Amino acid sequence: MKKIAALLMSAVVALGISGCSAKKDWEYIEDKGTLTVGITLFEPMNYYDENGELTGFETEFTKAVCEKLGVEPKFQEIDWNQKITELKSKTIDVIWNGMTVKDEFKDQINFSTPYIRNKQVVVIKADNAQKYADLAFMTGVTIAAETGSAGQTAIETNDTLKTNDFIGCAAQKDVLLEIKAGTTEIGVIDYVMAKASVGEGTDYADLMIVDSVELTPEEYAIGIRLEDTVLLEKINKAIDELVQDGTLKALAEKYDLADVYAFQ
Repeated sequence: MKKIAALLMSAVVALGISGCSAKKDWEYIEDKGTLTVGITLFEPMNYYDENGELTGFETEFTKAVCEKLGVEPKFQEIDWNQKITELKSKTIDVIWNGMTVKDEFKDQINFSTPYIRNKQVVVIKADNAQKYADLAFMTGVTIAAETGSAGQTAIETNDTLKTNDFIGCAAQKDVLLEIKAGTTEIGVIDYVMAKASVGEGTDYADLMIVDSVELTPEEYAIGIRLEDTVLLEKINKAIDELVQDGTLKALAEKYDLADVYAFQ
């Protein structure tokens, strides 16, 4: 009898463990009480302030949504080129860092309601303003972008830029470092990052956006696992509430993103 009881107890424990591991979608998030958010350091979205605290538009936006969901955000830096793999493997629960909505990803992940209208821009040294005044002059030189980013896609789909030798960088900030160092003279990054990072009063005062060059328009949204439909619904509901009460607009204005705020 003792042996049978022990076997039954083992079976119950095994079922309990199996039940926990089988939890998915919102139940999985709610059970652990945290939402693991995949990010890169990307001003003004997620970056460390002078006190070493993580801050930014996405950082505050994430906290506001998580408060409505009743869970704690857990920010985790990831290799942006591996973002889909990280999401599917549950290393992270969402991709929330200036994630560009791409058709090529729509059969792999869900996207939340878009909240920022962005575009890709060309960044150069201000000293080269005349040299690269127009897209037609940007041939025969190396060009940099973050590997796996919308910037790389913009280069590869542009008839002029795609002929250039490409330098892949681990992060968008590294693109700016390459230009500043002279390793490349042209870089392609997100407009929202470029406007916050280059020009007067920034660490890259000697760099500029080439305003005459128009590249791919795009939208930012949150990347969510395909099977996490309840989580998607809850996040979209929270976004709608933050739009309606003015919180999201206030955050956009705080981080100088009013001109690209999607809910005008």
